[in-house]
Amino acid sequence: MRGTVPETETIAAVSTPPGRGGIGIVRLSGPGAKPIAEQLVRLRQPLDHARARLADVLDETSGDIARIDEAVVTFFAAPNSYTAEDLVEIAAHGSPVVQELLLRRAIDLGARLAEPGEFTQRAFFSGRIDLTQAEAVRDLIEAQTLTQARQAASQMGGALSRRVAPVKQALMELIALLEAGIDFAEDDVEVTAGAEIARRIGELTQPLQALGASFARGRIVHDGLSLAIVGRPNAGKSSLFNRLVERDRAIVTATPGTTRDLVTERISLAGIPLELVDTAGLRESAEEVEQLGIARSREALADAALVLVVLDATQPLNEEEERLLTAVEGRPALVAINKCDLVDDVLTVPQTIKSRALRTSALTGEGIHPLRERILELATGGAASEPGMLTSMRHHQAVATALDGLTSAANANASGIPHEMILIDLYRSLWALDSLTGQTTPDDILNLIFSTFCIGK
Repeated sequence: MRGTVPETETIAAVSTPPGRGGIGIVRLSGPGAKPIAEQLVRLRQPLDHARARLADVLDETSGDIARIDEAVVTFFAAPNSYTAEDLVEIAAHGSPVVQELLLRRAIDLGARLAEPGEFTQRAFFSGRIDLTQAEAVRDLIEAQTLTQARQAASQMGGALSRRVAPVKQALMELIALLEAGIDFAEDDVEVTAGAEIARRIGELTQPLQALGASFARGRIVHDGLSLAIVGRPNAGKSSLFNRLVERDRAIVTATPGTTRDLVTERISLAGIPLELVDTAGLRESAEEVEQLGIARSREALADAALVLVVLDATQPLNEEEERLLTAVEGRPALVAINKCDLVDDVLTVPQTIKSRALRTSALTGEGIHPLRERILELATGGAASEPGMLTSMRHHQAVATALDGLTSAANANASGIPHEMILIDLYRSLWALDSLTGQTTPDDILNLIFSTFCIGK
């Protein structure tokens, strides 16, 4: 079961962002949505399903009834609405005063203030959408890049559910087959052979492994990554930072040590959210402010998912740079040999890092496009986008649990363990897949998920 379906009450909320704007929408859902809306405004025509009606918003607080705004009211009759309940949207001008007036009067007329995500939660409980689609609504609202929005829209359309459905169906068929063999063993129903069970488990495992592997890119699309730009003072870190950001975000001068603190900027690289961190130059310094900046640079280097080491092509490697290159050998890192426009010879770098080195010039723009491509390749691991990718840790854990159950079932089958014990592992896999879409998700998990939504959605 999906959890406990809440008692049906009429809920109301402002569904547009706080503040002033051209339009402000007050939304009502539940059995009282239509009669409350009919008392809330003065309609010029009766409400009819999926038709917009003009209405007057009246001020009755002073004793004299006067129109203070004009609104468009749209009614959606159950079950043909977002929540699968009667739903009304009142679109007035985006004045916080008018929105508050409408909301307060709706509550006075019997509605209750909606909890965060309660409209989408009702759509989930009614069976209109599953849990992955509900979570995608939140992801779409929070999307910061077009790629994130496309991914969320794909999930809202049921891409992940469709990917899981055939695996779940095949798993249920295997469970039914083993259950029948146990229940009707005395009626000469043939018990499923171990080889057949192994074949079916193998067919289930392959698509789930591919789905689990999609989390590597899906997580990056959803959450993004941080990239720390590090190197000696005056190597051109801030200039490369500005090139990648495509505007003069960091101060650039010919004086070494200009950057004293971390400068951050969030960009979209082929749809991947990337937080660039420009750091203070790494060197020994007696100046207290610069020491603090260098300490923060080392922290940023330790915390960043990706590292871009910037070397000065006009200067030989110093001890600090050699230590830095050694430190990033086992990490996702690139090396930009900057100021290559000033020299003909390529700076010699350690053999272990040579394959990750690129010639760049922040001044002329040489090597910037290949640098962007290499950063993107490093971020995604070369993985391509695919429909129905896993984008959240909850999804990934559910698939991992399902795979673990199948592995245990396969091992039990290979050891000749009775089918009753194999079924325990298969049911564990089935429940994990159910939790992915919400069929068996406990109430506390559901409440946690929907509490992260904004009010009015």
